[in-house]
Amino acid sequence: MSEEVKEQDSVVEESNQAALDHMVALKKGDFVKGTIVKIEDNVAYVSVGYKYDGIITLRELSSVQAQQATDVVKVGQEVELKVLSIDDNKETMTLSKRLVDNEKGWDDIDKLLEKKEVFEVVVADVVKGGLVVDVGVRAFIPSSMVERHFVEDFSDYKGRTLRVIVKEIDRENNKVILSQKDVLEAEYQEQKAAKLATIQVGQVLTATVQRTTAFGAFVDLGGIDGLVHVSELAWEHVTNAADVVTVGQQVQVKVLKVEAEKGKISLSIKAAQPGPWENITSQFNVGDIVSGKVKRVTTFGAFVEISAGIEGLVHISQLAYRRVNSPYEVVKEGQEVQVKILEFNPADKRISLSIKQTQEAPASEVEDIEVNMDEVDKTNVSLNGNNMSFSLAELFGDKLSQFK
Repeated sequence: MSEEVKEQDSVVEESNQAALDHMVALKKGDFVKGTIVKIEDNVAYVSVGYKYDGIITLRELSSVQAQQATDVVKVGQEVELKVLSIDDNKETMTLSKRLVDNEKGWDDIDKLLEKKEVFEVVVADVVKGGLVVDVGVRAFIPSSMVERHFVEDFSDYKGRTLRVIVKEIDRENNKVILSQKDVLEAEYQEQKAAKLATIQVGQVLTATVQRTTAFGAFVDLGGIDGLVHVSELAWEHVTNAADVVTVGQQVQVKVLKVEAEKGKISLSIKAAQPGPWENITSQFNVGDIVSGKVKRVTTFGAFVEISAGIEGLVHISQLAYRRVNSPYEVVKEGQEVQVKILEFNPADKRISLSIKQTQEAPASEVEDIEVNMDEVDKTNVSLNGNNMSFSLAELFGDKLSQFK
């Protein structure tokens, strides 16, 4: 063997010996750092400085169930691991990333709970009742703690990044509860307080309808909510907010009341618009016969809308020529009717109407007041006009009123 070959062999032996000298000595239970060198068949291969690479199974990659290894680690990523088993004869070594993350995770979670610190998590899975995330340990966000508003479908939340705080820890039962809603609510209250300080009664603002309820509509004033009561939605009578506004609609609202200490704002849509009585004077006159719709029926009569937001009362005595015991005998809500304007007072926002005076009086009503003057006791009636009027009024009572 030549001197040159001997020298080369010597270099190789020294190199191998140096590698052996720097090779880590490992046994079951040891903690070690490594680098992901390959991912195949949902198994991650890791170089940890040992004479052969170790493997991490899908189960040992994360505290939450992963669909594939690439959801958890990438080639070239450095990871901390625990040796689960090692067999030099078979040159196999199994490692766990999950156990290391779990131990560190509990320590981190304890600190986050103590400080009430906000941190970010990525949704790993959507399950019945909420969302699952990996914070070193498996953590759960109940559906009621995800958003400030109700969410019907969480199917598109997987992969989203949320900002949360720790709500509850139960280490014995491996239970961690997180909440994003608390973070959002705290931010909302802070924004609301700042916004409320700038709002004054009487201001007219632009708002967006967020949701409708039986008692009104909640609108967004640019980060804070305000309530428009059902009675303040429109000048006409409203029974259902959804009949007047829709979610997402932009509306003008007038500020009626601000209760900063309670965080409440009362608003009005109708007050931000011209009132229906403002330009009504030229539209109607006493004696006009107009069409209208019965809006409400009461024990003393019926309210009829003759123009948008303009209602007048048909008293029970003006519903029909016959005696009416109940207005429900004659009219019903939603019915279209003809009415005569008896009194018109825009200043007081009052209109008196009559249905019966749009109809021809029955013959019996007219006959009742036809009087045979020859049969009247002329000795008791003065020819003086005033006395004559007085005497006829006494004889026929209010039957004359329908001819005025």
